[in-house]
Amino acid sequence: MHLRVETKSALDTFNLGRHLGGLLQEPCIIGLSGDLGAGKTVFIQGLARGLGVPENIPVTSPTYTLVNEYPGRKTLYHVDLYRIEDPGELSDIGLDEILSGNHLAAVEWAERLPEESLDPDIVIQIEDAGDDNRRFSLFFYGPQAPDLVEAMKKSEFRFIDNPDQ
Repeated sequence: MHLRVETKSALDTFNLGRHLGGLLQEPCIIGLSGDLGAGKTVFIQGLARGLGVPENIPVTSPTYTLVNEYPGRKTLYHVDLYRIEDPGELSDIGLDEILSGNHLAAVEWAERLPEESLDPDIVIQIEDAGDDNRRFSLFFYGPQAPDLVEAMKKSEFRFIDNPDQ
């Protein structure tokens, strides 16, 4: 299932992530892709707040640490693969354990993983649409996909269904 939406500001992008985070109840893997500055980290900051990560805990990009862990209703692992050049490095950060655990994982630069390494429940592609506008394509997979799509539509965002997916 596929939804598209355009955000008009960083706050919109944050709120889109917060909305999704508020809906997620089950363990989930989210793969994010988009150019540098597209809004992946801002989206994950909102996702973290929607998952109940306390406001006093800063949610920052793990570009150099590769993985940040945040406490919420479920533990959120924020993974950034921008600096990964060799897939062998992924075992050093415990990525297999992160992706197979009973928590949520949001993986920036997910396209850098070998295809067999990642079986996401949600794939989010973000495009810079000029100024502060961003175009989001959200692909939902798995048994909770229909419920998530319907719940996502019940927000202030104007989603566009894609009947081809």
